[in-house]
Amino acid sequence: MDKLVAKKYNLVLRGISQRTLEEHYKLYNGYVEKTNEIREKLKTVDRSKANASYSEYRELKLEETYNLDGVKLHELYFENLGGAGGIPDGIIASMIALDFGSFESWRQDFIACGMASRGWTVLCFDPIDLKLHNYLQDFHNHGIVSRTIPLLVLDTYEHAYFIDYGTDKKSYIEAFMNNIKWEEVNRRVTSWIEMHSF
Repeated sequence: MDKLVAKKYNLVLRGISQRTLEEHYKLYNGYVEKTNEIREKLKTVDRSKANASYSEYRELKLEETYNLDGVKLHELYFENLGGAGGIPDGIIASMIALDFGSFESWRQDFIACGMASRGWTVLCFDPIDLKLHNYLQDFHNHGIVSRTIPLLVLDTYEHAYFIDYGTDKKSYIEAFMNNIKWEEVNRRVTSWIEMHSF
């Protein structure tokens, strides 16, 4: 298995400082390094002692999902930032209107979900019911619904906002909303459609 390599991001955002971003990039890099370290240890771990109560293998596999999801969620988060925010256009605008009634209804629900979440808020498309859903995840590896496609990712852990906003999480979420790169969200939707068109 190839080693993960941290991606480089050079975002300039309104309402989210460069200091916050630099600290956030360090955290993301830490998840990349930990994932690589865990994968190295998995090459030599004693699988004969694996069990569900406690074993080195179990702990490595559990933390592999936590760290790898930390990598993937942060990449999705950084990549859907850097836009003008506001009301989207394109296919995502139509999907939001269809599944939430209006952009404003979706926005209110997404912000409420962000306020309720201890870790992540994710707008997902479910290819089973063919609808959009806002989900919260309290941890990187707990909460997302299997087989859903993450379209818009908001980090709601304190490290994402505490430097700029202290405990004022709502102001951070508003800043996030003003920096959404809707063209990236539309790209994620159309990429999924193209991959599953026959």
